[in-house]
Amino acid sequence: MKTIIFAGLLAIATSAAPAAAAAAEIAPDALARSVTDEVLTIVRSDKELQAGNPQKVAQLVETKVLPHFNFNRMTQLAVGRNWRQATPEQQRALTEEFKTLLVRTYASAFTQYRNQTVDYRPLRMAPADTDVVVKSLIKQPTGQPIAIDYAMEKLAGAWKVYDVKIEGISLVENYRNTFNNEIQRGGVEGLLRSLGDKNKALAAQASRR
Repeated sequence: MKTIIFAGLLAIATSAAPAAAAAAEIAPDALARSVTDEVLTIVRSDKELQAGNPQKVAQLVETKVLPHFNFNRMTQLAVGRNWRQATPEQQRALTEEFKTLLVRTYASAFTQYRNQTVDYRPLRMAPADTDVVVKSLIKQPTGQPIAIDYAMEKLAGAWKVYDVKIEGISLVENYRNTFNNEIQRGGVEGLLRSLGDKNKALAAQASRR
């Protein structure tokens, strides 16, 4: 499971790219390829990252991942039809809590790196496309490769991730089932409380490392 989690986060991280590169409107798979070496080099060379230093892991996630996500769309997809029940303020709060949850849940995956490599499949994309799926395989020293697909859309000339599939399992759809259950039990405010509690628990765990 930890390897699969790592694969998902690595795929997300390799979707990131410096702002200058994004501004040049490089193809999404080219962005993924160009930054893979940088991310892997950081993880391979930094013993504190591998040991799970929470500050360094957080810094890596903040600089390499967060700017290249469309968290608003991810949250809307994860909440599903219940999104319309939420007020604008609740929608903003849900987006922030969901972003925090994803970061804190998957940040520890960087410490699971064990010489995995990433191969990208040929991208099927027309020149005018603004919504694409970049397919990749995480190759491990032992075991079968793990298929990673990540959906990206172009917003204001920059490509951003709004969903990731690990072996066909969608990140946002997986959370949607949980979120629907929480809303059925306690409404939108109940989901916000649940997300807040999970984030506090994850923050406490990180502080004890």
